[in-house]
Amino acid sequence: MCGKPIKGNPIRIKIDGAVMEVCKDCSKFGKVQKVPRRSKFAQNNKGKNSRRNNTSKRNYSRKEEPMDELVEDYGSIIKHARESQKLSRKELGQKINEKVSVITNVESGKMEPDLKLAKKFEKELNIKLIEKAETLDLESFKNLADGQNSLANVVKFKKPKK
Repeated sequence: MCGKPIKGNPIRIKIDGAVMEVCKDCSKFGKVQKVPRRSKFAQNNKGKNSRRNNTSKRNYSRKEEPMDELVEDYGSIIKHARESQKLSRKELGQKINEKVSVITNVESGKMEPDLKLAKKFEKELNIKLIEKAETLDLESFKNLADGQNSLANVVKFKKPKK
């Protein structure tokens, strides 16, 4: 904190929720924290393959990610389904454990529901809001005949709302 180089072992303190290592002079400004002990697992596996080494070997790819997306007119679908079941926003909110304002904002399109909320709507109203997104093979766009790659060659434009 003071900017002086720390001589010897630093002292671990907590000030306003932040834990930091400081010199002996600055340790009076916070509450001294205990040095975290190493777990028995970490001590036993010092020379062996630890868990950290195993996770770095995992090979993740974007192709494995779930590609779910919300349908374009989700608000009107939710509103129509709710009205066809003769439910008020308050009643629907109680059934899915959400505030009326959330339902109002989603129906009007001011708020886009996350996947968890969309699944609640799907389950309660028996509608389909989540669809699998098309995967796009970018390799096929690398070797275009005219030789010029641009964003317009790859992007799919959504239809404007009417």
